[in-house]
Amino acid sequence: MHRNKLITAAVLAALALTGCSKKETAKEESKKVRVGYIGLTCEASIFSAVENGYFKDEGLDVELIKCDWKNYKDTLALGGYDITQHLVMYFLKPIEQGLDVKFTGGIHTGCLRVQASAKSDITTVEQLRGKRIGVPGMGTPPFVYANRVLKRHGIDGSKEIEWKVFPVGELGLAIDKGEVDAVANSEPIGSMLLESGKVRNVADQAVDEGDKDEYCCEVIANGKWLTANPKTAAAATRALLKGAKYVEANPKAAAEMSVEKKYLASNPKLNALALSKLSYIPSVSRAAASVKTAAQEMIAAGMLAPNTNVDELSKRAFAHLDGVTDEWIEKTEVKKVAGGQMLPTQDDIKVALSKVDTSCCAMPVATN
Repeated sequence: MHRNKLITAAVLAALALTGCSKKETAKEESKKVRVGYIGLTCEASIFSAVENGYFKDEGLDVELIKCDWKNYKDTLALGGYDITQHLVMYFLKPIEQGLDVKFTGGIHTGCLRVQASAKSDITTVEQLRGKRIGVPGMGTPPFVYANRVLKRHGIDGSKEIEWKVFPVGELGLAIDKGEVDAVANSEPIGSMLLESGKVRNVADQAVDEGDKDEYCCEVIANGKWLTANPKTAAAATRALLKGAKYVEANPKAAAEMSVEKKYLASNPKLNALALSKLSYIPSVSRAAASVKTAAQEMIAAGMLAPNTNVDELSKRAFAHLDGVTDEWIEKTEVKKVAGGQMLPTQDDIKVALSKVDTSCCAMPVATN
């Protein structure tokens, strides 16, 4: 009897150990992370994180997945890649409608502009009432941003503006031909049109009060992947946020590297000019606040459903991850590259612009 009890105890112990082993195996997270990108100027933080080994430092095996605009949101939601950085305003409506993706940290501010033709007498947002505004598409971030700005100044974008859609590279041509009175765009198109003297800014997300502290681009991850791999998602977020710090410390070096490594096709000086308009100061608390601010104004401008609960949407849209904090960001250091901070001079810009057909902004750089 005693011998049988010992055998039974041993079998139960073995089963318990086996159960623990299976349980631990089930919890094991993948160290492989697939990062989506399009080939944008502002994705310098992604490219910097890869080139500087920040993913490797976090113990991750990183793979870049080249994507395009038309299915970028769906590809992330369906698991075609795991994580990226992208525009808050581009994803909030799909999240409201049930898209399972999560923001995890802020990358940079300052992407978007509303610019009036330099030939017009328009100098304020109020003067846009009744005017024609060119956008790269209805529902695009420039369109959403313009509607938010208009609403703040008492203008109903759905009734008091004539919207005209042009390919992003033809917004400058539309201004030249007088087909529109103003355009809404993002970098690098905004800087190119401004430097060429074709437009003046009437709303600038990089400097305007109420906009300059709001992140346009944040880290965003597939919801199911994040739930299954919270530690890996946190590590990947840290790598991207560190990449943002590197860009802020070395804008010229980051811009040149992005072109030289063929992450995007561009003129290095114009890429550096566009990058200099953005502020890469990563944060978690500000990123969460930016989601809420964007949601509030998108509701007011009719871009989200009027009965949307901002707090509930923000909670659903943003995930706070272990080890991803403002304190961690503050103490994280990045190297400074010799000469990596020197931005192009006006003469450099003039030479670079002389090589580009700015009548239609035919610069080979994808934009937001």
